Order: sequence, then structure tokens, then C-alpha cells
Amino acid sequence: MDFSTRKQTLELRRMALAGTLENTALAPAPAHTGRAPDPVQMGSARQAGAGLAGAGSIAVPARAGLDELRRIDAALARLREGSYGFCRICGDNIADDWLDQRPASPFCKSCAL
Repeated sequence: MDFSTRKQTLELRRMALAGTLENTALAPAPAHTGRAPDPVQMGSARQAGAGLAGAGSIAVPARAGLDELRRIDAALARLREGSYGFCRICGDNIADDWLDQRPASPFCKSCAL
């Protein structure tokens, strides 16, 4: 099987996520005013920081972004070792339409649900 397109998709998403997470981590901390921070303002600051990653980037909560980054790294490792496209539970081939929707999935549709 040729997974070059899926590899490219995973690598592009990884770069976008890494940039988003980096910009979120580098966002300036709010000045201490003795009051609790305003969640609305904090959300705006995160979105503004995420927007620095480039056009079309989305605001991703740091935890969710890190989790997705780990899944992508694991999928890229499976590509390198030759086990990508096979379910980690049952061992069957993962259907192309499932991988089109979830290129980092280590499971076939049956095992994932």
C-alpha cells in the first residue's frame, strides 16, 4: 500500500498543531490585577495567539492539541515501521474511508466503536 498522501496529511497537521501549541504557550500572561482572570478575555487571547500560526489555523485547547499531536506521532511511527493501516486490536486492514476521515487512527472502525 502507498500511504504517501496520508503521511503528507499527517505531517502537515502535525506542523500546524505544533505551531498552534507553540503560539499558545508563548502568549503573554495576563497582568496580575488581584482579580480572577476574565475567561472571555483569556479565550480571546488564546484565539489571537493561535491565529499567529497562519491562515486557516484553528484555536485548539492545549490538552486536546497535545493528545492529537501524540496520536499523529504514533501514526507516523507506525508508517516508518510498516504497521500503519492495520488495526492494533484485531490486526485487520483499516478501511481507506476510515483512514481518510481519521488518518491517525490505530484502530479499524469496528474496534474503535
